[in-house]
Amino acid sequence: MDILHLIDRLEELFNESRAIPFTHNVIVDEDRMLDLIDQMRVAIPDEVKKAQQVTSQRDRILAQAQEEANRTLALAREKSDQMVERDAIVQSAQARAEQSVAQIRSEAEQSRRDADQYVVDTLTGLELELERIVNQVRNGIHALQDTDKPEEAE
Repeated sequence: MDILHLIDRLEELFNESRAIPFTHNVIVDEDRMLDLIDQMRVAIPDEVKKAQQVTSQRDRILAQAQEEANRTLALAREKSDQMVERDAIVQSAQARAEQSVAQIRSEAEQSRRDADQYVVDTLTGLELELERIVNQVRNGIHALQDTDKPEEAE
């Protein structure tokens, strides 16, 4: 189940809870709250697995780009070796080969940067969601603890 959906359900549970008069506390259905927390415990590792898959995809893309760069470089070298003439044609071919290699390396580097940025963005979003969930859970715990304190004083 999607972690964001679970967070929405947690918020919905909070919004459906009954307020305790003259306080900022609410009464929450314990079974539903614990069920949502259990589902979150299951869903969060899935989100981490997704982030790991993104990292694996990035590595695969980088390996493919490097392989392509190596193939292009080898092809350019092979073609330049086959040419007998050392005039403008040879120089032109070498320039194109070097330009192709530079372009492929640039594209591979850009792909790596894009993949790294995607992973950072994904993990940052996950971190923010996890912090928000932890804060909500802490607030719920504090709210429940605060409701217990007046009863103890009586």
